[in-house]
Amino acid sequence: MSLIVETRIGKKYTVYLPKAVVEAVGIREGQKVLLRAEGSTIKIESLADPLELGLLGKKFASVKPEQIEAISIEEQARQAEGSD
Repeated sequence: MSLIVETRIGKKYTVYLPKAVVEAVGIREGQKVLLRAEGSTIKIESLADPLELGLLGKKFASVKPEQIEAISIEEQARQAEGSD
């Protein structure tokens, strides 16, 4: 999808993003963006929040509580051996 909208530079070089652009890209107030200057072009790229990605992003692995417990017991045993 391509969307082209004309806007103005405000006081202190502020750029206000039109609602149509914000909705098309799916960004929110307070979200971080990356600004990239390439020649006479400025690109704005939305950055995903790592916490939001962790909660809402696609899951690609799973760990069962029993697996976590087994690793914890192994680590505790290894730490106990090293403290002698």
